[in-house]
Amino acid sequence: MEHDLVVFVPGFLGSRLTRDGRDVWAECSDALLRSRPSARALADVALPPGLGDEPPEDRFRLTADALTTEPDSMPGLLSCMGYSGIRAALGDPVDGQYVPFAHDWRLSHRFLAEELRARVQRELDRWSEQVDAYYPDRPDDPKVLLVCHSTGGLIGRHYLECLGGRTTARALVTLGTPHQGVARAARLLAGHAVADGGGPAASALNAVLRELALTLPSVGQLLPVVDDAVRVAGRSRPRALTDRRYPVPGLPAGLVEDAFAFHREFSQAREAHRRTDAGGRLPYEVYCMASTARPTVRGIGLSADGLHLEDGGDGLLGPGDGTVPRESAVPEWTLPDRVEVLWTGVPHGAMATATALGERLAAIRKGLPVTGMLAGHDHITLHAPSEAVAGRPFVAQVLGVNLHARRPRAVMRRVGARTREEIAFAPDPAGRFRAELRGGPGRWVVEAVVEQPNGADHKVVTLYSA
Repeated sequence: MEHDLVVFVPGFLGSRLTRDGRDVWAECSDALLRSRPSARALADVALPPGLGDEPPEDRFRLTADALTTEPDSMPGLLSCMGYSGIRAALGDPVDGQYVPFAHDWRLSHRFLAEELRARVQRELDRWSEQVDAYYPDRPDDPKVLLVCHSTGGLIGRHYLECLGGRTTARALVTLGTPHQGVARAARLLAGHAVADGGGPAASALNAVLRELALTLPSVGQLLPVVDDAVRVAGRSRPRALTDRRYPVPGLPAGLVEDAFAFHREFSQAREAHRRTDAGGRLPYEVYCMASTARPTVRGIGLSADGLHLEDGGDGLLGPGDGTVPRESAVPEWTLPDRVEVLWTGVPHGAMATATALGERLAAIRKGLPVTGMLAGHDHITLHAPSEAVAGRPFVAQVLGVNLHARRPRAVMRRVGARTREEIAFAPDPAGRFRAELRGGPGRWVVEAVVEQPNGADHKVVTLYSA
């Protein structure tokens, strides 16, 4: 396996989208946050309505020229810490062996899987001609090790099972992939991505984000396809998004149908192959890395009459990575093949480059056993809002073992800036450590650090103008 071609597929926000050398998404999203939300700020990243699985016309087209290296976020949906260390995390493959698949994350996962197929075939042919110079004693011809972060796993699995990629694949690694969707996508597309605590500014931001998201096929395909996605007040039985008695207000039925069709297409291809695979087993290995340490939205709450979305409720939260619930991150389609699931406390956006995960990825490349829980009892967890109003204080808390003796403190910096401010945490009456932070509009990285033993956790907090 060490001689195989290593292809890394990033997730949503994981590639720079440029036009004439300009980082268009970065410019547009910064403009959105620095003034009162306006659809005009995002016009250059929107796609034509109803694009489906096609590439956009030239005037809507952007170039995915490289992986993202700075932290980024789509308010109300997810964040990405960037991939500056991904090659090292993969064991530093030799020149020509590592292929980063930058892609336009706005587009349909079906279309991106087609692009991945063409890229992999081209790169594997090239690597097969070069591999002798680096691995002359290899046991067989090179295949493909597909490592996918977040929504990249939806692209990767579709390529493998629906587009013939399974014939050349050695293994698939998914890192926080939403195999069954995320509830956050439903809230975003229904106009409730950001909590209403921000008042009129939050409402305006929700409307602008919804208008953009409705044009992005990839977001629609992130809708949750589980049976318990919707909880109706006063009703004991949860419901799927397809339940016509309680449609989610503001969520277009066509998007729901396409999301279910996308997942059904994959499931049907997988079951067809299962009937012909030797022993019903996949011809490639699957490894799954997922998190359980973060409170994660796992459902959409509706009022008793079904006319309004509700924000709160413990029944809507569960363990996960802060974006993808635990149950969605597990590739249930491989369970009969005894898939390796590695549980961790790493947040969604950092799943691809965390040190502990990198050690496991390097082991997979070498064909070594990969088992066990990745988070030890000394790890810490930072809790902070994903979004807040610029200039107003917000609370960050750190949880962990023996914090009184480990000097918990926070470091906050604006994305792209070098200067940072260190803020000490203080114990509250409940024994938790907290700090009040504030900053100007934009994206900020908040990092909690402790000592003896050292530990850290971080989060992207998006601050928008009131």
